[in-house]
Amino acid sequence: MEQIRRNLDKPLTYKTSGVDIEAGDQLVERIKQLSEKTQRPGCLGDIGGFGGLFELPIDRYQQPVLVSGADGVGTKLKFAFELDRHDTIGIDLVAMCTNDVVTCGAEPLFFLDYLATDKLDTLQAESVIKGISKGCKEAGAALIGGETAEMPGFYTKGEYDLAGFCVGIVEKRRLIDGNDIEQGDIILGLGSSGPHSNGYSLIRHVIERNKISLTEPLGPQTLGDVLLAPTRIYVAAIMSLLTTTEVSGIAHITGGGLTGNIHRILPPGLEVQIDRSSWDQPEIFEWLQQMGNISNIEMLQTFNCGLGLVLITKKHDVAIARQHLETAGEEVFIIGEVISGTRGVVIG
Repeated sequence: MEQIRRNLDKPLTYKTSGVDIEAGDQLVERIKQLSEKTQRPGCLGDIGGFGGLFELPIDRYQQPVLVSGADGVGTKLKFAFELDRHDTIGIDLVAMCTNDVVTCGAEPLFFLDYLATDKLDTLQAESVIKGISKGCKEAGAALIGGETAEMPGFYTKGEYDLAGFCVGIVEKRRLIDGNDIEQGDIILGLGSSGPHSNGYSLIRHVIERNKISLTEPLGPQTLGDVLLAPTRIYVAAIMSLLTTTEVSGIAHITGGGLTGNIHRILPPGLEVQIDRSSWDQPEIFEWLQQMGNISNIEMLQTFNCGLGLVLITKKHDVAIARQHLETAGEEVFIIGEVISGTRGVVIG
């Protein structure tokens, strides 16, 4: 009992329990400078309040529809921890959310992030948020707020988790939901920068089973460089395309691969036939398939296999859409067409 009394005589603080409020306040001040770089019309207030403020540009719309998206980066974070490289993982976070929003034809307006960790490392967190700021700027979304949480004992030391939240806007009559897809429509695929942020649990299993180092060369880069290549953000190219061309459907190729994600936008009674030889895939996918002895079906159900976004458009619009997208810097492939049927996505 005497020992207990002596321990109780020692004052406890939030900091002694592992939460440093001062470090969090310092990070907020640094984030403000990064947030300013993403400002766009509609931004109100400043980072640090209880809520992020954004004025909707309703004067530009007759029937505005808000489109929201939330996502994370998944186990790709494990490679960032192993290599102690955190400058691009924030780009992944923004890409996963804004690419989802733009599939509806929506212009991303603003973005918020959530970073949770065991103990706040301000330099590490600032590196992550620099990536978020860079991604927001590329996607045209304002970084208007977020949350940083210290949870001692909850996460492994030196690790963190990320989540992102994005809101966009689209005119109701221009909403893209797949309902306008028809037999005879053509499918375009936009090249990816690699696995993006999906399938990394399988990737880690391949690497661990084969005892491969992330410093091993893969082409002109290391394996680690290739696996941490940030998810491509397609927002600017798609928003520009939609000013000139009608698009029937857009699918973001994430978890579920080509087969699962294209199927999500198909109306009943239609199927998609895709020619597997119509596009080139980055070397990393061939390497993964060989090292993991992964079947073709499993590859197509797990990874984007070189296509990060798929668009469905009318046959008479294909040439202009392709030219527009290539001018915007995208690698474009004509990969298939929509036909009558009920088999979903058929890749051959």
